[in-house]
Amino acid sequence: MPVAEVGKEGDGDAIRGWWRSRFPCRGTFGRNELKGPAESVARSLLGTEVVSRIGGRKVSGIVVETEAYVGPHDPASHAAARVGRTRRNRSMFAGAGTAYVYLIYGMHRCLNVVTGEEGYPAAVLIRALDAVSGVDVMLDRREGRKELTSGPGRLSQALGITGEMDGHDLFHPPLYLHPGFLLPDELVGTSGRIGIRRAADWPLRFYLKDHPSVARPRN
Repeated sequence: MPVAEVGKEGDGDAIRGWWRSRFPCRGTFGRNELKGPAESVARSLLGTEVVSRIGGRKVSGIVVETEAYVGPHDPASHAAARVGRTRRNRSMFAGAGTAYVYLIYGMHRCLNVVTGEEGYPAAVLIRALDAVSGVDVMLDRREGRKELTSGPGRLSQALGITGEMDGHDLFHPPLYLHPGFLLPDELVGTSGRIGIRRAADWPLRFYLKDHPSVARPRN
């Protein structure tokens, strides 16, 4: 599987070429593709490219792992029925394509794509990317660590995401979605969700099989 060679100039073209040689390019990817159930959107987001121009520095990566949080009936959701609407989760109630960015452990930001209809809190957590462009910038932001975009906290740091991106429309700069590539079902794995206690066994995690940035699947 492709991983940008850390520090190698021109690696973005090589990685993008790898994807183009193996997968069909997606013609479009618009807001309508995000208006379905979160579990469907989580699958369809695989292969999509996330582009960041935050701080005037372009970086991007192709989505290789996602996790769905499907609504108020989902006990692991930040907007579960027992929680309701709060200042922290209010972006989850916005329209499809809104960024829901939250802080975990007091230090890591996590990027989520809001799905469904306005007023219904559902979202997809972006868990891992295949770094494509701006690897030198990612290295700088990650202070030289080679694990650039594996895990939601790392990828958000590599993309330069801050709390200011919470509520941002992901179809406009400086943080936006690009169509990317279509992944065939035989290369996509499904498992329970990671790092949660409630409903961890719900099969709502989707990933590109054997990609090195993807977390180890649950048994």
